Amino acid sequence: MAFLKDFKSFLMKGDIIALATAVIIGGAFNKIVGSLVKDVIMPVIGVIMGGKNVNNLFFSLDGGQYDTVEAAVEAGGAIMTYGNFLQAVIDFIIIGFVIFWLLKGYEKTKKKEEAKPAAPKGPTQEELLIEIRDELRKK
Repeated sequence: MAFLKDFKSFLMKGDIIALATAVIIGGAFNKIVGSLVKDVIMPVIGVIMGGKNVNNLFFSLDGGQYDTVEAAVEAGGAIMTYGNFLQAVIDFIIIGFVIFWLLKGYEKTKKKEEAKPAAPKGPTQEELLIEIRDELRKK
């Protein structure tokens, strides 16, 4: 029973709850950014590239001529789909950019630390020597 009690207390720690919340929000955030890239940004990039889908960019390594990635896969051709890599890089850059702006906004909402008052200055060396001299005279 002690094991279950320890496990329950471990799960109920604030760090674990915060981590679970972050994972759930991160999953939702991933869907939003994925949609932004797929549905908004990539069509614009496709138009700029002359109507091509970035995911359909590939090299045929076996010398075959294929119109699409699907046709190459269906034919069993050896291909290098660099379009998928470009898509992943674009996703990464956009996610990084959005997170940068979110964190920048978050930092603005945090209370700025007020300057702490300076610690009171102690006596100077001369003042200490005078005090020592005066104490020695008393004895």
